[in-house]
Amino acid sequence: MTVIAGLVHKGRVHLGGDSAGVSGYQLTIRQDRKVFRNGPYVMGFTNSFRMGQLLQHAFQAPHPTGSLDRFMVTTFVDALRTCLKEGGYARKDSEQEYAGTFLVGIHGRLFIVDSDYQVGEPADGYAAVGCGDELALGALHATAHIDMRPRQRLTAALAAAGHHSAGVAGPYVYASTPKGHQ
Repeated sequence: MTVIAGLVHKGRVHLGGDSAGVSGYQLTIRQDRKVFRNGPYVMGFTNSFRMGQLLQHAFQAPHPTGSLDRFMVTTFVDALRTCLKEGGYARKDSEQEYAGTFLVGIHGRLFIVDSDYQVGEPADGYAAVGCGDELALGALHATAHIDMRPRQRLTAALAAAGHHSAGVAGPYVYASTPKGHQ
């Protein structure tokens, strides 16, 4: 249970996430962050803190080369699959591999990596994942044409999800791609 929201603004990708760790009816506010930088990437995860730990501390994210679309669905995903397998997180069911869902930003573009390793890029320039995703998406849509800074928009999206979803709780944390990495 969580919400991770992201948006593209002036060539940078900005993410925000909550701090809830939820198991059944138990809620723990986690110190470890769900959004972070990994080299030139910014990432925010849902599903499992183990997957997030691997993404943050074990994943040697390759540097993009050539077409970014092609790179993300091949080289990036291949390295991701290897990391998650070696870290004991990836699972197989009927010969189909599964992992978790997360947002990743690089070179001013925002991608969603789904649990089946498909890579998508939202045409709207914003996305959200987790149990509060629809609430956050509504807030991101409503603020798309209002003059707000990225963190203000993300805070509005996270607050909407936190207000209406039992699986989302602050404090909210933020991370952005480095300046000059477009």
